[in-house]
Amino acid sequence: MALNARLNLRQTQSLKMTPQLLQSIKLLQFTQLELEQFIESQVESNPLLRQTSTSDDSYTDRDNGAADSQSNASAERNTDWDNADLEVSAAAISDKLDSSLENIFPDDPGNGDGALPVQMQHDNNITSSLPGLPSSSAPDDDFLLENVAQSQLTLRDVIEQQTPFIFRTIPDHAIANELIDALDERGYADFDLAGICERLSCDPEDVLAVLESLQTCDPAGVFARDLSECLRLQCARNERLDPAMSTLLDNLDLLAKRDFKTLSQICGVDDSDLLDMLAEIKRLDPRPGLQFELSGTQAIVHDVEVTQTPDGNWRIELNSDALPKVIVDRQYYNEISGAKLKKDEKSFIADCLASATWLERSLDQRAITILKVTTEIVKQQDGFFLNGVSSLKPMTMKMVADAIEMHESTVSRVASNKYMMTPRGLFELRYFFTVAISGVAGGSDDHSSESVKQRIRDLIKDESVQKVLSDDALVDALREEGIEIARRTVAKYREAMNIASSVQRRREKKAQHTSDKKQH
Repeated sequence: MALNARLNLRQTQSLKMTPQLLQSIKLLQFTQLELEQFIESQVESNPLLRQTSTSDDSYTDRDNGAADSQSNASAERNTDWDNADLEVSAAAISDKLDSSLENIFPDDPGNGDGALPVQMQHDNNITSSLPGLPSSSAPDDDFLLENVAQSQLTLRDVIEQQTPFIFRTIPDHAIANELIDALDERGYADFDLAGICERLSCDPEDVLAVLESLQTCDPAGVFARDLSECLRLQCARNERLDPAMSTLLDNLDLLAKRDFKTLSQICGVDDSDLLDMLAEIKRLDPRPGLQFELSGTQAIVHDVEVTQTPDGNWRIELNSDALPKVIVDRQYYNEISGAKLKKDEKSFIADCLASATWLERSLDQRAITILKVTTEIVKQQDGFFLNGVSSLKPMTMKMVADAIEMHESTVSRVASNKYMMTPRGLFELRYFFTVAISGVAGGSDDHSSESVKQRIRDLIKDESVQKVLSDDALVDALREEGIEIARRTVAKYREAMNIASSVQRRREKKAQHTSDKKQH
């Protein structure tokens, strides 16, 4: 076969993942905190981006018009440059960034003036609204308590305040400092006894004596070497470390297995006394050091708020506090372009203008997309907002995507780490997407997995001592209510809700019933 070279023409279609396309995709799935950090980084790197506030909304009128006069004069000197680059149209952005707006914003391709709708009516009983444009709305100047840094003592500070009153000699202080360094965040002492003895040239008995003294420090339970010792120290502080309690603390593995019958035998107590001992253990702190942990409180800022209007309809509003507030400073661009710029400087400013405009438009479209998705969720889950979890319907992301004519992946990104404030509490958007549990053949419709979990929880809550429901009994009870479900699915849901098995629940209820009868 002879080999020869040929020139062929072929036409193909392919998706070009430009940096701007990737940026727009990431913006959808950013949390509120991640979005704020991203905006701050963009403002730092782009001189034409500004974060606005109430006091900044009129910053374009600074210097009492002097800046306007200067910019007008600059515009006259550089008419060609300004007219060419201040025209920020969809075509100009697409040219500059090598990507069409239609690829990113199919609902807002930029053919018009780019103005966002203040209200969008999706259903006759649902109103969705944007509280002003995300790029120009002003944030609240209210004082936020969670933004105030709290001065808090660490566990080490608390211990070091007590050691001068416990130890009098320098060697004891040196050993104490070594053991304090070995404290973990729980308040447990994880140290190498041989290593401390080698570094300080002391005997193991001296280290253990200092450790015993440190175990008298507040909070009770610090410097324990394991969970059993931590609870033992707290019981001793409360004067409740009797032989039965000591035996119970030596057999915490049986307590984890809920083997109360064996525990009663080896501790030499009846069911009532064992329940009292378990109640005391529950009041103890297994991690005493965590109360001094310096982890700041992360307040969840909801993205959407759902409220009920007086006529019984639902109103969906974007939370203005969760919306980024950036604008493109075209006045500053005008001032810079008025000066004599080199070719590379003009190119840099043009790139900054295109990137800033793209980001501004991306944030606006992000707000509209979140509003569309949440509005459809409220529309399809109307029963949940009226009656609670029992009325939650099965719903998939594809159902929402088809209803609003978007791709399923877009809905998935919107639902990720976004929160909705409702009259029934704060919920993540993903909470409303649940799988379907089939109804009984020829009977009711499909049921949401969350509503089935709630029904299992209610059935177990209402069971009596004489009739504790096994997983098979739960299956029969649910089938009578029109829910067709397998036993293994009931067991999986029960374990996911951290509910004990019927054998363990029966044992606990009988012990509690016996204790109540003795008290009466």
